Amino acid sequence: MDLRGTDVPEKSSAKHPTLSELRAKAQPIEVRSRKNAEHWSAQLYLRHISIYFTMLLVRTRISANGVTGLMILAGWCIAFSLLIPGIWGAVLAVFFSQVQMYIDCCDGEVARWRGTSGAKGVFLDKVGHYTTEGLVAVALGIRAVGEWNNLIDDPAGSYPLLLAGTVLAGLVLLNKALNDMVHVSRAFNGLDKLADSKEATALNPGAVATLKRIARFVPFHRIFHSVEMSLMALAASIVTAIAVSAGAEPLFGERWLVLIMAPLCLLSVIGHFMSIMASRRLS
Repeated sequence: MDLRGTDVPEKSSAKHPTLSELRAKAQPIEVRSRKNAEHWSAQLYLRHISIYFTMLLVRTRISANGVTGLMILAGWCIAFSLLIPGIWGAVLAVFFSQVQMYIDCCDGEVARWRGTSGAKGVFLDKVGHYTTEGLVAVALGIRAVGEWNNLIDDPAGSYPLLLAGTVLAGLVLLNKALNDMVHVSRAFNGLDKLADSKEATALNPGAVATLKRIARFVPFHRIFHSVEMSLMALAASIVTAIAVSAGAEPLFGERWLVLIMAPLCLLSVIGHFMSIMASRRLS
């Protein structure tokens, strides 16, 4: 008997859901429509394919926190890849940045399917992103120095690059922490959890709101995520390859990258702080 033309319910269980069941529970509309919690790569393509890996994960014994642990390891691999000289280290960093974001989609999907979402998962997720982006920034400074012998042969040229990478790391972490400071400040004052919406983070009319509208035309404040920093590292390596062929010094692109990113990140931190103070987030 041919049943292809009839509606036959699919068998499913907690460990063997159908794709439609898993998608409905693990990727609800309130998750897909979040304003700030989703990276652009997740919205653009990763959420469309993460569900297939999640389908495999829910069939195993690995917990959602265990999946987050894999995300953390993938993030650290971004930084370690940048310590490999040349363009292939940057290519590997870009690869691991995509792996990190892919798994980052999956851990929440596993937690929602199994009903195991909790504070530990949020904490581990924060640990993953904070440590990854801090390490990537430091790695950019080390990458700009090149061989360790350069620290001895040219300390005057090497130490500023290491300092720039370290300062960049501190500023990147501070920029991330400002968002968490908002939530902590609200919790300490008995305010409700801040909604992840445009209305909740809207700026009050004034000079800061005007400056933010202008900044949208040059959104350099968005380049301090692990994905963007790895892509910038790859672009710098390509610039170096072209510049060296034209007679420039080695690591031309890598050195200018870290020296430019540090002051830009300082501007981002200042702008972020002003935006928070000029918004309704703390009221």
